[in-house]
Amino acid sequence: MLQITPEERLVLQLLAQGTPMNGIAAQLGVTSRDVERQLIKLFEQLGASGRTEAIAVASRRGLLIPDQVS
Repeated sequence: MLQITPEERLVLQLLAQGTPMNGIAAQLGVTSRDVERQLIKLFEQLGASGRTEAIAVASRRGLLIPDQVS
């Protein structure tokens, strides 16, 4: 079973909203490099090869809040 943290869920939500990596980093109070590492981990967990696929998989698995996705 997929286990993601609330912060990882937020990263996915921001990614789905089209927020750039530096914007995600600013919202989380971390560096862009930290966000990049977190995205790589999320891609692996979701079995996704990139952002678009990760968003699609997360959406199918109910990991995104639909009315907050642009």
